[in-house]
Amino acid sequence: MSSQTATQPQDRKTPGSAYPHRPEPSSLIDRIAFPAFIVALLFLSFLGGAFVMLSNVFPAGKLSDAYRGGEALVAKMQQSRNPLASDFWAPERRPEEGVTIHNPAEAYPGYTLYTSGHGSEALLFSMDGLLVHSWQLPYSAIWSEESPVEKPQPDEFQYWRKAMMLPNGDLLAIFVATGDTPWGYGMVKLDRDSNVIWSYLGQTHHDLDVAADGRVYTLIHQMRNKTFDGFPQLTVPRLDDFVVVLSPDGKEEKRVSILDALVNSDYARLLDRVTWFNKHDFIHTNNIDVIDAQDAAVLPFAKEGQVLLSFRDIDTIAVLDLEQEKIVWALRGTWLGQHDPDVLPNGNILLFDNVGNFGPGGRSRVIEIDPLSAEEVWRYAGSAEQPFESNVRAAQQRLPNGNTLITESTGGRLFEVTDDGRIVWEFINPIRARHPERPDEVIVPVVSWGQRIAADGLDTDFREDLSRQEQERSVQ
Repeated sequence: MSSQTATQPQDRKTPGSAYPHRPEPSSLIDRIAFPAFIVALLFLSFLGGAFVMLSNVFPAGKLSDAYRGGEALVAKMQQSRNPLASDFWAPERRPEEGVTIHNPAEAYPGYTLYTSGHGSEALLFSMDGLLVHSWQLPYSAIWSEESPVEKPQPDEFQYWRKAMMLPNGDLLAIFVATGDTPWGYGMVKLDRDSNVIWSYLGQTHHDLDVAADGRVYTLIHQMRNKTFDGFPQLTVPRLDDFVVVLSPDGKEEKRVSILDALVNSDYARLLDRVTWFNKHDFIHTNNIDVIDAQDAAVLPFAKEGQVLLSFRDIDTIAVLDLEQEKIVWALRGTWLGQHDPDVLPNGNILLFDNVGNFGPGGRSRVIEIDPLSAEEVWRYAGSAEQPFESNVRAAQQRLPNGNTLITESTGGRLFEVTDDGRIVWEFINPIRARHPERPDEVIVPVVSWGQRIAADGLDTDFREDLSRQEQERSVQ
């Protein structure tokens, strides 16, 4: 008698696969159900994510960190393709190069120092546009593993945001990079031959000043996750600014959080002016000037040793007391996105107003204000015939003869105006390139800083060396 062994049915497998073959859907409902389930799952995930972020409950912080990190990565990838495509360069506005206007009878004589988006270099030239000296150094020459910048951008994606020449020909310079956050990279002090005297690898940005005792005051920034009660708009992670004081040989002596100093002051509600577009760089400090004895004598609200700051994104200038670590005076006026406020000998403040001009000739202007009344006592703005505009960066300098040297950064131009607004000297950055993605477009590197330097304020040997170079190049 034969017997039969019962066998269980086996799933069919797709050839070459270890996974069972799923039968074809038996109806239209089966075909629709699975995609509908996936769509519903994605929609619920979206709603859940929105609830978490709007309610600021766990894991909102982690999601925000991931989003900001991804955003920074995308920006770095976009801006790292070619330095000529970065915001260190802008479309050429005029084809002229070098000195285009020079009225010797009215222009203030001296040398002009400037930094440009083309690279880590500072150039010094005569009133006639002759290059008489230069300093160069790439960031890679000072970088070390001690730097908070773990993977710096290539040297061609960096330039000197500001440089300050000392009477003996030494130079202080601030490195910044494009396509990186934070973008501040550090500071270096060079001798007149571009040899390194010292370097500081804190993430310096925008500005520096040197006190009478040789100490260097500068700005650094770093990412922080500190929150403040009563200020929910100061979300984290956040790019925060600090004032740093360096010894004459470049060693850090003091560090003060600017945001802490503002929150803990009578001016804290200025932070209600934080804008939606600043991407967690809420105040964007862009200026530091040491208040010396002369400044303190004409400013009743300030003392010697305090510092004058500028907060671009809340349209505010302020005084910080470094001992109290507190903002002790602040002012908002008719300016927007300002740069480079300077105390004048008469007690007024001169600043570059980037986008606060609403008349013809461009959005920018330079204004002199009475800080006690906020009254505007002098202004220079462009016209239809002589347009003038730099929406970012830029600077100004009141000269001893009463003229004003203006740095029109985005225009790649430096020019000097009289008290009645006449241009008596003008220089246009001669460096040119073509946009890598639009080869028909000529571009010029931004001029982020310009300064007129009187020859009689320089050490004798350096002054004589510059005069010799000027004479030699004038006959070439």
